[in-house]
Amino acid sequence: MKQLLKRIKLIAGISLINLLLTACGPQQVPTGLVYCSEGNPETFNPQLVTSGTTIDATSQQLYDSLVDYDPVSGEIVPALATSWETSADGLSYRFKLRHGVQFHQTSLFSPTRLFNADDVLFSFNRVIDTDNPYHRVSKTGYPFFQSIGFNQTINQIERVADDEVVFHLNQSDASFLSNLATGFSVILSKEYADNLLAQGTPELLDRKPVGTGPFKLVKYVKNELIRYHRNDNFWRTLPEFEQLVFNITPQSSTRLTKLITGDCSVSALPKAGELPVIKEHPNLELDTQLGFNVAFWAFNTKKKPFDDVRVRQALAYAVDKQNILRAVYQETAIKATGMLPPQSWAYHYNKSTYQYNPEKARALLDDAGIENLTIDIWAMPVARIYNPNALKTAELIQADLANIGVKVNIVTYDWSVFNQKLSLNDYDSVLIGWNADNSDPDNFFSPMMSCDALKSSSNRAQWCNLELDRILAKAKATTSESERKVLYQQAEALFTEHVPMMTFAHATQLTFKSKDIKQTQLTPFGGISFERAKKITSEEEL
Repeated sequence: MKQLLKRIKLIAGISLINLLLTACGPQQVPTGLVYCSEGNPETFNPQLVTSGTTIDATSQQLYDSLVDYDPVSGEIVPALATSWETSADGLSYRFKLRHGVQFHQTSLFSPTRLFNADDVLFSFNRVIDTDNPYHRVSKTGYPFFQSIGFNQTINQIERVADDEVVFHLNQSDASFLSNLATGFSVILSKEYADNLLAQGTPELLDRKPVGTGPFKLVKYVKNELIRYHRNDNFWRTLPEFEQLVFNITPQSSTRLTKLITGDCSVSALPKAGELPVIKEHPNLELDTQLGFNVAFWAFNTKKKPFDDVRVRQALAYAVDKQNILRAVYQETAIKATGMLPPQSWAYHYNKSTYQYNPEKARALLDDAGIENLTIDIWAMPVARIYNPNALKTAELIQADLANIGVKVNIVTYDWSVFNQKLSLNDYDSVLIGWNADNSDPDNFFSPMMSCDALKSSSNRAQWCNLELDRILAKAKATTSESERKVLYQQAEALFTEHVPMMTFAHATQLTFKSKDIKQTQLTPFGGISFERAKKITSEEEL
């Protein structure tokens, strides 16, 4: 803590000098908000990734979806669709589309028409239609949609009129609307896509984005910043700030320092150990939101010895989860007993799930004939909501496994390199996690553990179990919440038995910010929106 405070004072002094120097000039800049983010986006199209860093920088800032989640009630509410109807058999969803919505005007694109049904068809047909000219432009595929079997769910998307579309499904899917409300299901401009295709530069669709959201992208400098300007044609209430800047700052302590010195007004993903600094500072405050997330240690079940369930069980018994909660989360998380967090309506508490037991761990390794085991643990180099310090977590696991005679090598890379290498699936195990995209329990299973998820990069355990797939398919095919709850508890039991991952925490979302910044919006499913953010100048309002 003393070292952190010294670092803060040093950078604060440098920042003050820089502020005085720049104040001497006649610069005029738009009113703006600076957000200290933790890393670079992989793309500016969230359809192509599952990374929370990318979702934060794109979905809520640049785009809209057909439907949204209300951040307070958790209910699905209208967005680019004003209303919808579901057929009696659950096989078709008819959406009425909003009138008068304009796409961004940028240096590359000036729209000649308003948002309509063509944009909806293009946005989803790109994902599911292999003959679509944009389908293979993505080098990463469409991991979220692939993991939930979206192309198998959709039979056809029908254009009824400019303001009406119908999604025809092959089978009933109770999670369908929830999936349309995620940050992945954004609406792109078909007109912009057609223009780029005619110019021979279709890849720019994902690099130079055009959406209907509250801000539009102006500039991106890797490892430095993302600059957005307000979309003055936004269909909802205009954002107060004319400019939004994501200041890319990987180190948590540096983000905190920038917040204290005023270089940032909002800061992402603080470490639990920094909370006392915020509590002692009169001009700063902490925003919290119960998170739909889970942190886990995934074992590559396609590699030996992790293909042996006894080895996976042994490693799970060997780790003191409570120690991780104390040292890494410091009362900002609860211990996971499975995949689902307590906020989920399908949650069931399982007290006996792999309690810390080194003796049992050694016995299981002996039973499996394993001696002198050495394994790699890949640890994320950036903080995420579900794991604010993966390297520290890896070190604690390393110490626990040494107690049962297992040697651990900790491996990490720059975030972009880490993601690229992770997609090759050539690792022993990885410390990572999942932030749910919606409140449907399926979102904790299909994207990470279904056999379809093997086609994407989201099945970190490389585990395919046909019985689990059968349970998940049955759960999605019924609309009865009580029946679905029983099925998801069966899924949890199967997961516990086979332990492709060791879950250890459900974390609270934390954001530091200046007290004069109000209505920055955290959602239960991760992500942050600055659409309604405003600055308070009156002391009474503070």
